[in-house]
Amino acid sequence: MILFFALCFFGVAIAGATAFAIFWPLTLVHIRDRHAGSAADFGSGAFLDPGALRWLLGGGYRALGDRSLSGLATPARVALTTLLLGLSLAGLLWLAAELLA
Repeated sequence: MILFFALCFFGVAIAGATAFAIFWPLTLVHIRDRHAGSAADFGSGAFLDPGALRWLLGGGYRALGDRSLSGLATPARVALTTLLLGLSLAGLLWLAAELLA
C-alpha cells in the first residue's frame, strides 16, 4: 500500500513537471521580451539555472509589478513546488517501504 501511494505521488510529480514545462518557458520569454536589461534577465539557458529557479520559488517576479508576468510565473511556481514536493514524498514513501519490508 505504501508503494501505491509512492506511485501516486510520483504521478503528481509528473503532472507538476508537465505544467512546469509549459509555464516556465512562457515566463522566460515574457521576461526576455518585456523586461530586458532588468535584474530578472537570466540570459540563454535559464530553464534549469539554479539562480532562475531560486528567483521563481522566492517569488522575485512580484517585484517587477507586471500582472502579465505574475499570471505566467505563479502557475510555474506552483508547478515547480508540486514537482519537488511530489518527488520528495514519493522518495520518502519508497524509503519507508524499503525499511519496513
